[in-house]
Amino acid sequence: MTRLNRERVLRAAVALADEGGIESLSMRRLAQELDVVPMALYKHVANKEQLLDGMVDAVVREIELPQPGSDWRDAVRRRVLSARTVLLRHRWAYRVIESRTGPTPAVLEYLDSMIGVFRDGGLSADLTHHAMHALGSRVLGFSQELFDTSGGAAAPDAGAADTMAERYPRIAELAGAAAHDGGSVVGGGCDDRFEFEFALDLLLDGFERLRARGWTSAAG
Repeated sequence: MTRLNRERVLRAAVALADEGGIESLSMRRLAQELDVVPMALYKHVANKEQLLDGMVDAVVREIELPQPGSDWRDAVRRRVLSARTVLLRHRWAYRVIESRTGPTPAVLEYLDSMIGVFRDGGLSADLTHHAMHALGSRVLGFSQELFDTSGGAAAPDAGAADTMAERYPRIAELAGAAAHDGGSVVGGGCDDRFEFEFALDLLLDGFERLRARGWTSAAG
């Protein structure tokens, strides 16, 4: 029998969450999966919160490393889209990341590395600071959307839909303007691949224009 260690505990916890969602994960269920008594887990994770922190770190460490010598925009884009791919593989993870009261060690390592990509690409510390704020959660592969349609409410009947369209015509116009790939959504709403990459590319192009003209926040 493989000896129990922290890595094995976290790997099993991630697999359980992948299979049944984060709500299905408990210390008792995890102990059953590993064929140990629950108390054995506490030698490796002090409590459920520490387990969740460790799971976040395990997931974030799946994001690909930056490629040496890459253009900074290509490097940032590749890593952000790699992060998105990882979150699509572990669909529970973005909500756990949001729930943490502070960044975990792997998240800090990832953010430090991303800042390094910007700085090595010629962006000032000032511009990099604002670029990281502008990217927000996109740097970890997901975004908070204005219109979240993941709530599970029943679809309105035709009459109600017509009434909504009459009352809010511009929202109705936008809702019908483009199709979204439901299979690639991380958290619901319009956060599909096209929308995500559209926003990411706009940001990266904007950062490059600011870098090229020597922008500083003091000059505004």
